[in-house]
Amino acid sequence: MERIARFEKVSRKQFENDLKKANPSVENTDEIYDAIKLPKRATSGSAGYDFYAPFDIHLEKGKSVLIPTGIRAKINDGWVLSIYPRSGLGFKHRVQLDNTVGIIDSDYYNSSNEGHIMIKLSCDAHGDGASADVACGNGFAQGIFTQFGITFDDDVSETRDGGFGSTTGVK
Repeated sequence: MERIARFEKVSRKQFENDLKKANPSVENTDEIYDAIKLPKRATSGSAGYDFYAPFDIHLEKGKSVLIPTGIRAKINDGWVLSIYPRSGLGFKHRVQLDNTVGIIDSDYYNSSNEGHIMIKLSCDAHGDGASADVACGNGFAQGIFTQFGITFDDDVSETRDGGFGSTTGVK
């Protein structure tokens, strides 16, 4: 198989800034940062790379949680990383990404936020599932790399600098 990407941690400073914005009451950011695990596949036949909870996550029914993963992905041109919830969380608790599928483009790596992958999850208020808990170090999302093509007349030369929705109105 072709090797097309590499996962890395964002800098400690970037992680701490994003973590404090997402959850101002969190403490022990050094311990959390040191414990971050890079995404991995569970088996040789797995398509998805598991993203692991950098801290305990409580998904209350009807509420959203923004999770700074501490992870960035250096991706070759022509590829994208799509983020999905782990299927067990979705099936058992109706956990979903707030933007349905997270799309991590190859140029996100060079953004001013270091390409920090942030995942926002919610537990469906209308489903049969109950609130869900994910212990620190357990998988909560998965990323799948997919190759994509562009049209013959594509002439885009703009670059991004940002996170969610940053390609809308790119300058």
